Amino acid sequence: MIEHVNFTDLAISPINPRTVIDDSSITALAANLKEMGLIHNLAGLRQDDGKIGIVAGGRRFRALSTLQDDERFQTVPVKVTDNPDIARIWASSENNQREQLNPADEIREYAAYATKGTPVPAIAMAFGVSENHVYRRLKLASLPDIVLNALKSGDITLSVASCFTICDSSKLVAEVLQQAVDCRLSEHHIRQLLKPQSVTDTDRRVKFVGLDAYKEAGGPISCDLFEDDIYVDDVELLDKLVNEKLSAEAERISQEGWNWVRPASDSGVYLYELQNQGYEILVPVCGELTEEQEDRYDELAELAHAESIDEDGAAELANLQAILDGEFTDTQKAVAGAILYVDYDGNLRDRIGLVHPDDKHIAIEAGVINAPKHAADDAPQSGISGALQDDLRAVAAGVRQHAVMNDPDLLTALLAYQLSHELSWKSPFTITTSEFPNAPTTGDNGFALNPALYEQDKPDMYDKDLAKSFRAFRKKGEAHIKRVLTEYLARLYRGGDKQMIDLIDKETKPNIRAIWTPNATNFFNRVKADYLDNLWKDLLDLQPGDEAMRAFGKLKKKQKAEKLEKLFSDADTRTAHAVTAKQAERIDSWLPDELN
Repeated sequence: MIEHVNFTDLAISPINPRTVIDDSSITALAANLKEMGLIHNLAGLRQDDGKIGIVAGGRRFRALSTLQDDERFQTVPVKVTDNPDIARIWASSENNQREQLNPADEIREYAAYATKGTPVPAIAMAFGVSENHVYRRLKLASLPDIVLNALKSGDITLSVASCFTICDSSKLVAEVLQQAVDCRLSEHHIRQLLKPQSVTDTDRRVKFVGLDAYKEAGGPISCDLFEDDIYVDDVELLDKLVNEKLSAEAERISQEGWNWVRPASDSGVYLYELQNQGYEILVPVCGELTEEQEDRYDELAELAHAESIDEDGAAELANLQAILDGEFTDTQKAVAGAILYVDYDGNLRDRIGLVHPDDKHIAIEAGVINAPKHAADDAPQSGISGALQDDLRAVAAGVRQHAVMNDPDLLTALLAYQLSHELSWKSPFTITTSEFPNAPTTGDNGFALNPALYEQDKPDMYDKDLAKSFRAFRKKGEAHIKRVLTEYLARLYRGGDKQMIDLIDKETKPNIRAIWTPNATNFFNRVKADYLDNLWKDLLDLQPGDEAMRAFGKLKKKQKAEKLEKLFSDADTRTAHAVTAKQAERIDSWLPDELN
């Protein structure tokens, strides 16, 4: 029975199942009611106090409570019963049978309102949703019916449906949709299939040319409405712009006197590939620093290593380094060239100082490279066996070792350089650098190891000019080389046999407690409770029956560990337990048997 009830006589019934309310949704619903009026009546149970308890329509009731300054809502139609059982059925029926609007239906209905000119705020009020929700659905309004039908039938998800906004070809949409339904393709795969001839703005070529330059050249783009991707749809135009920009850069570099400069389409040009193709790689002619410049270089290099160098100092160091790195001579440039390419991040890169295989004879005549020392292919064989060739190579190696032995400073610098750089198979010394474990799994908790002894990131020297890098490293001075060598050799040290370890320990006097302090994390929580009991007793000269020993024994293991940690690190705890000077000395020097 429908009754028109004064709103002041209404209240939420305890039977109403809605207990979690979103205030923003109530605000939106109130705006909807004010615009459209109350379409669905409330339902309630007559209570003993004469009021009507609302069992169905709790959200509408709360929205109406905010509209009581509007006379239309001061009296409300309510379906009323005196039977609590019927009221419970109404309550569960309305809340359990309510069916959410399918996203495909939302998209179509919102689009229909928008087509008629209904503004988004009005659409949001009409459906009791937020404006942002309407905007998100309207972005999908241009989806073909076959996609919306697949969404409504549950063949695809809403996120999969959103992928199809990037494609205008109905034929391609139909083909990819079928694959997406049959094969459960990922969203990334779907986008690739929908844009087979396009690249995104993250492509290295787009970064190099610039998206604005591409658009100014008339290049079309398309956007993914639900991702940040922008699609460049004319790859042919993009490649044309890349080639034009590379050609302009090649022309600029050729003005420096190089014999040739050519662009490459690859994202990398590697030295080993060039060498395999027969190119000769030239290096700049290194410069020399004056004595005064060398001293200044060493001073600035130390500041740079300590990260204490200012902007002017860094610029000065860079200028000095440029002198050391040297430059190509006009003679070198006349017989060599450069290859330009765009790397993965869209940056212009070059390989300069390349002698083309066809120009080697010219470079030899110019004295830029040496003539090959091996015999020509059609020359008679030497008759030297493989074993003898191995011996001769060993002789050459021995002679080099004999010579370098006379320059210990060079050897020291070279070893420090190898240890501190990732050289792979190009290492000058045949030594391994496998590091010996030197830190517990608990890290630096209670463990104050010199930071230099932790594993450091080494510069990756793959495909780099090692000679140039080593020259720069050596120029940092003896103090830098000795420090690097000391740090890396210390990290590789593992002792040897017992006699060797004893000898080294006697000279270096390692003090474990100066570096490691036992605490709850790194030790006490990791041993058994009776171990902690015995340790507490021994450190404080207690007996099993002592009150302090009984109190410690009643603690949980975690509490015991925390108490021992304080005994080792907290002066107030020692004062509270009346720790004597002898006991304090015992605590400060204590080590588990495994470390003695």
